[in-house]
Amino acid sequence: MTNKLMGLFREEEGQGMVEYGLIIALVSIVVITALVTLGGGLETIFGNANAALTPAP
Repeated sequence: MTNKLMGLFREEEGQGMVEYGLIIALVSIVVITALVTLGGGLETIFGNANAALTPAP
């Protein structure tokens, strides 16, 4: 029984998936923070691009 428990502690199969999950979470937090910080500037840039591409009436 103790051998089975010790085997569970030494098993590392799911460790890689957890690491990938943590990396994805960190990247998404950085992207969300950047978008929130640059939100007003991005809105202006895309608004200007939209105005330039829209044909004049």
